[in-house]
Amino acid sequence: MPLIWVVLALAIGVPIALAAESEQLAWRGPVYILAGFAGIIALGLVLVQPLLIGGYLPGLSAYRGRRAHHWIGSALALAVAIHVAGLWITSPPDMIDAVTFSSPTPFSPFGVIAMWAIFAVALLAALRRRLGVRLRTWRMVHIPLAIVIVAASVVHCLLIEGTMETISKVALCAAVLAATIKVMVDLWRKRTLRGESIARQ
Repeated sequence: MPLIWVVLALAIGVPIALAAESEQLAWRGPVYILAGFAGIIALGLVLVQPLLIGGYLPGLSAYRGRRAHHWIGSALALAVAIHVAGLWITSPPDMIDAVTFSSPTPFSPFGVIAMWAIFAVALLAALRRRLGVRLRTWRMVHIPLAIVIVAASVVHCLLIEGTMETISKVALCAAVLAATIKVMVDLWRKRTLRGESIARQ
């Protein structure tokens, strides 16, 4: 198995495994626990997305990578929906404060921003062909939203003091940022080289 697959599995699996051993779970109900792990899984999926679109995962063709990116995007939206729904069931007042940006907890607004950005991307992706949105236009919308998703999700996660173990959480967040920056830089370079090639013709 290529090393990157092993690293990816560890980056996502270790934080989940360590969170499952947290002593805080003893005082949490099943719905709250489900919501919490849905959030951890969602962050792991955020890591996978740039790796797919950048073609960094060996064994996947460009076409399969794009298809996987699409389906994992749907899974990400579902995981976030489960995360939010579970927290809403366990504490509606806290969720109302969060979505109205009146919560006293510093991590709440970043989570809400990431949530709406994820839902926006999922909705636009589902309607893109029906609306006749061109690929270039889609990228102009998708890339900024993706940056918002990554930045807000990472800050949201880092500010929460919950079941996630600190070192593995920071490592996962760092991996998400590194993968996103890597793919953004590579895409910028490809477009620059393409523009220079066209200009020479």
